[in-house]
Amino acid sequence: MKKIAISQSNYIPWRGYFDLIASVDEFVIFDEMQYTKRDWRNRNKIKTKNGSLWLSIPVKVKGKYFQKIRESKIDGIAWKHNHWESLKANYMKAPYFKDISSELEEIYCKENHIYLSKLNRRLIDLICNYLKIQTKIRDSFEFNLAGDKTERLVNICKELNGSEYITGPSAKDYINENMFNINKININYLDYNNYLKYNQLWGGFIDNLSILDLIFNCGEYSHKYMKYV
Repeated sequence: MKKIAISQSNYIPWRGYFDLIASVDEFVIFDEMQYTKRDWRNRNKIKTKNGSLWLSIPVKVKGKYFQKIRESKIDGIAWKHNHWESLKANYMKAPYFKDISSELEEIYCKENHIYLSKLNRRLIDLICNYLKIQTKIRDSFEFNLAGDKTERLVNICKELNGSEYITGPSAKDYINENMFNINKININYLDYNNYLKYNQLWGGFIDNLSILDLIFNCGEYSHKYMKYV
């Protein structure tokens, strides 16, 4: 039984995102969707001594209301220094910061990504490699994207010979399960409840942060606080 998951790219996503990737045989980044502001595509949270902090990438949106995620361009470069300095200031003393810091510094300080999707994919690949996630990652533009939202998901699964579609619980609000049933594709929803707490810097535990918080604090033991890695 071949398992498929499909999702938009996110910026340094939380651990549930990587559990979704690890739970399937092939993961498709679906950045054909319309870019939405104040969403996870261009921002995520880290932990500081004053609580959680948003790291947001500025995106060129003026006059581009209907642009797709993969068409969205990053606005300026000042954010790169700010994000890297925020990561260093808040995690330099974490036990496993050095495990991945040199690669992150390369991305933030030396690479120049024009498109948000490309940057997100670069970071997702880096993190998957660190977590030893072997799932094959594809891009949605490789596939037949005709039809409505559910039809496009079904078509991708069929092109990949997928027999099971895995998705997050929020998909129940929009997905047409009957269409999957007609095409003999099982659909299952990942359970994001009851993640284990882990030791963090800066006092009490804060959940649903970027995966970088888990990696910096737990390193090679990060998989113990995930469900499918």
